[in-house]
Amino acid sequence: MNDFSLWDILRNLLLALRWTVVLSMIAFVGGGLVGALLLFARLSGGPVVDRLIGLYVQVFQGTPLLMQLFLAYFGLALFGIDVSAWTAASLALTLYTSAYLAEIWRGCVASIPKGQWEASSSLALSFREQMRHVILPQAKRIAVAPTVGFLVQVIKGTALASVIGFIELTKAGSMISNATFKPFVVFSCVALLYFVLCFPVSLYARNLERKINVARR
Repeated sequence: MNDFSLWDILRNLLLALRWTVVLSMIAFVGGGLVGALLLFARLSGGPVVDRLIGLYVQVFQGTPLLMQLFLAYFGLALFGIDVSAWTAASLALTLYTSAYLAEIWRGCVASIPKGQWEASSSLALSFREQMRHVILPQAKRIAVAPTVGFLVQVIKGTALASVIGFIELTKAGSMISNATFKPFVVFSCVALLYFVLCFPVSLYARNLERKINVARR
């Protein structure tokens, strides 16, 4: 059956698009929470904790996301843990996102001049008070643009979840293409929908970065 109209194709792709958005939000919010915990542990935990978290970051940054998805889906099954495609995709993308966000935010904290740390120490502030009242307010302004920009990578990364059977935009496009025998039309629509999702985020991140650069001059 290949008499699908363009509207039929778009309608079905839009239904799948919502799962791309949901998975992206789960990964971004979950990765942000885990990344924040990793950041605070790395800053306050001493050299051993710093090396361990650095290793964690290197593992997730140095291995393909595709492999991480396979390990989350098939690897856990080797231990008798039955996971759905939803759970595996959410877990893999959350850990992947946390590693990148933790490193982005660590760089932002490291960019704060040493004098700010020394000045806050001279006021007898504890580490937590230093972070809360002095360091983080400044680091947050620097971190907003790259953090929002990384959301684009998370959205595009959800496409790889199709390899473990998670039906998001790319997987739906493949299924519709097989049913309609119109791969060019279908995947052109898929590309357009990814662009509609990612371009506003990229534009927003670029505008934020421009505003921050102007404010710092």
